[in-house]
Amino acid sequence: MKKVLVTGAAGFIGFHFAKRLLDAAGYEVVGLDNVNDYYDPRLKRDRLSILEPFPNFSMREISLEDRDQMEKLFADNLFDRVVHLAAQAGVRYSIDNPMAYIDSNIVGTMNILEGCRHQKVPHLVYASSSSVYGSNTSQPFSVHQNVDHPISLYAATKKSNELMAHTYSHLFKLPTTGLRFFTVYGPWGRPDMALYKFTKAIFEDKPIDVYNHGKMQRDFTYVDDIVTAMVGVMDHIPLAKPDWDSSTPDPATSSAPYRVYNIGNHQPTELAYFIEVIEKATGRTAVKNYLPMQMGDVPATYADVADLQADIGFAPDTPIEHGVQKFVDWYRSYHKINS
Repeated sequence: MKKVLVTGAAGFIGFHFAKRLLDAAGYEVVGLDNVNDYYDPRLKRDRLSILEPFPNFSMREISLEDRDQMEKLFADNLFDRVVHLAAQAGVRYSIDNPMAYIDSNIVGTMNILEGCRHQKVPHLVYASSSSVYGSNTSQPFSVHQNVDHPISLYAATKKSNELMAHTYSHLFKLPTTGLRFFTVYGPWGRPDMALYKFTKAIFEDKPIDVYNHGKMQRDFTYVDDIVTAMVGVMDHIPLAKPDWDSSTPDPATSSAPYRVYNIGNHQPTELAYFIEVIEKATGRTAVKNYLPMQMGDVPATYADVADLQADIGFAPDTPIEHGVQKFVDWYRSYHKINS
């Protein structure tokens, strides 16, 4: 039985990933989460209530930045894999609350890297973000592009995580894989993200804020697809590339055991159409409050997933219409909406 540490296990993606491993059998899952109040902790507790009955699941409620507790966690366990999904999320929140991102995303990730280094963990998989592409305009976004121009502190911390991981891969031969997630959505999703906020407002007959007048595009990626790709990546341990050319360095690979992948649907959707799909799924019409682009946002995201497909034989492909309907069905059930 493989022992897997899943940080952020009470979070949206972490919950789905942990449950997939537990349903598959053959895994002992140790979840880590501080269950903070960035959004309603009751949703996090309800996710955990689904994981806790599994006999091969255990939970540690500690913060990533607590060095003593993190050192003890690694000292007490020999993990076969570490899947690091915990982070302070949100582009807009980072504008007003920058220190939360330094504490969780920088200090916390350093504690994960140190734990993996000293316990010689065979593979660290960690969450990066499509936001690292920042000012890039060449699309689809490729992991082989330079990403040195983030436009939010959240994006800067995620880029920093990739740099930190590469350093540990180089210095200590720790195999690391970074996953750049593209706008993940689905059942049990985060209340601060567009799908949840729009659905909630529509059912409550409240207006929705539509930034960039609905012209923004996002590569919405269904959570089940994300998890399937993650399971494949977890056992695809990166190797050093002996032919890596330092005179023309490829950002996605290295002479160290390091790799970065995009995980996206490879099909950007305009926000205006996304709202139409939600309206159809809810059977209601949204009252729209059109606004300009918000600071820190990018006009479009579009993932090149060719490397992911080539290396693990899988590319996310759930149609937006199917995924949104699944979310709305869950939302109705969870919030007991019958109309």
